[in-house]
Amino acid sequence: MVLVERVLPAQPIPDLATWVRDHRGGRALAAAERLEPGIVIDELLASGLRGRGGAGFPTGVKWRTVVENRSDVVPATVVVNGAEGEPGTFKDRTILRRNPYAVIEGALVAARTIGADTVVFALKSSFTRELHRLRSALEEAQAEGWGEGLHLDVFEGPGEYLYGEETALLEAVAGRPPFPRIAPPYRRGVDEVVTDDAELDAPSNQAGSVAMASEADANVVPPTLVDNVETLANVPHLLARGSEWFRQLGTAESPGTAVVTVTGRVARPGVGEVALGTTLREAIQAIAGGPEPGYEIAAVVPGVSSAPLPADALDTPLTYEAMAAAGSGLGSAGFIVLDERDDLVAVTAGISRFLAVESCGQCTPCKADGLEIAHALERLAASQADEHDVELLLGRADRVAEGARCNLARQQQEIVLALPRLVPDAIAGHLDGRIDDAGRFVVAEIVDLDEEGATIDTHHADKQPDWTFDETDSGQWPADRQTEQRV
Repeated sequence: MVLVERVLPAQPIPDLATWVRDHRGGRALAAAERLEPGIVIDELLASGLRGRGGAGFPTGVKWRTVVENRSDVVPATVVVNGAEGEPGTFKDRTILRRNPYAVIEGALVAARTIGADTVVFALKSSFTRELHRLRSALEEAQAEGWGEGLHLDVFEGPGEYLYGEETALLEAVAGRPPFPRIAPPYRRGVDEVVTDDAELDAPSNQAGSVAMASEADANVVPPTLVDNVETLANVPHLLARGSEWFRQLGTAESPGTAVVTVTGRVARPGVGEVALGTTLREAIQAIAGGPEPGYEIAAVVPGVSSAPLPADALDTPLTYEAMAAAGSGLGSAGFIVLDERDDLVAVTAGISRFLAVESCGQCTPCKADGLEIAHALERLAASQADEHDVELLLGRADRVAEGARCNLARQQQEIVLALPRLVPDAIAGHLDGRIDDAGRFVVAEIVDLDEEGATIDTHHADKQPDWTFDETDSGQWPADRQTEQRV
């Protein structure tokens, strides 16, 4: 059986009592309350659990870093990153719908381990169903005495893609726009600790350049632990059953499972949990029933985080190392399946436009070059480009990530530069007129995914580079606009 049920139960867990009675709920929290933080962190390190938000950073290392940088004056904070916005991904929202109790318990374990006094569950304000489920589950947990002495808060954030980036999320929670910053999140915390009123009133687009606190200031700088929904949902079972149990699935370098979303040209779009090491082909078949009847898979796009995988790479194992070796990445394990009806040039144009529009504009190459790349790809997909356009988009892609403070520009670079390698004939065909206008391929986040299929936010096609939905773009980048319109 390819599908497993560690983090994602087949049916929603109805209440906290069922979580405790039938799924060993509460055991990890009890262990965290009696054990030294070092013991909990050692178990995380031994398990090899890596962050399931995209980058795959070792969870135990992150928790240990926060503990090592704790303030003697200001308590730490745990922030649960539930700001899912990667196109093709719906796994965190599915977890919150089916089992918010595991996420809550994982977050409370984290708080006890790092010495936090506050836990913030950060979701998008548009996630009405998930917000209702989470708040109801939190009420149950608090009624049972879970989280005693902790302040538990639910934050409803903006709809922008960058809100899911770790430092941008902390900016949003602190009341500022979701612009990535340079200072590591574990050093600055949710709220900037400042003594100068002028700094508090500084333009919001400067938040990203706030420098690291010096060692002399370390005792007044509150550290913050940010972990993804799926990452924290793994913690209760891991601590209750042990690191050896956790490693029974997965590979040596990528242990455990992944909750995978499969949409696009498939029989039935869906979300399912598989052991890491399962091949992409097996996951597509088990979760989504394979390609649509009568067609074959031509390529698979891992959201907007990494280069597409061609059909001959479908047997790549879903591990961090194997996906990287294949020239792509595991990311948030959201896969958009394409078949022969899709033009990868048009798909890349859609991805490029999404990334360029969602760029905040703090980094000039990311926004300016990103928009130029998107426009050139749109002309190419419409078979209205020439060799100069191809040279332009490849040249801009070479430097789009220069000075970037987040991964968005790198994603643009990696995906665009993969195009000549993946579909050289398609590029040539669009240039010489052998391939007609491929039309527009809208790339946006999933609004909902149920038995009826996946609903995409097609309204995103009207979003302007200034982050408005006005008829015309203002010409200002979001980082500039927000200096005048504070959030």
